[in-house]
Amino acid sequence: QVQLVESGGGLVQVGGSLRLSCRASGRSFSSYAMAWIRQAPGKEREAVAAISRIGGTRLYADSVKGRFTISRDNAKDTVELQMNSLKPEDTAVYYCAGRRSAETLKAAFYDVWGQGTQVTVAS
Repeated sequence: QVQLVESGGGLVQVGGSLRLSCRASGRSFSSYAMAWIRQAPGKEREAVAAISRIGGTRLYADSVKGRFTISRDNAKDTVELQMNSLKPEDTAVYYCAGRRSAETLKAAFYDVWGQGTQVTVAS
């Protein structure tokens, strides 16, 4: 299976932007639907965006719709999350995750996870 490594987190002001990147190593990245899943302290995990294996379908949580964009490049084995108009409630650890089946916003359905990257939005 693939191994996932996220990068791009950090501290940003309200209204700012960040771009998260996830690089996969191993075999068959293109056979995995991918998602970005976040978890804030004391809160449940929330899948904020998911993308199908070839990128034709993208799903977004209502909380980020219109502000976040997920994309993937199967030639480079990467998936990215462009985050705009960031809010304090976007503060969380963001995980890249994959599953060898259809994309979904159900976080528990993903079985390959990266180590996470912290995003902090300061007001």
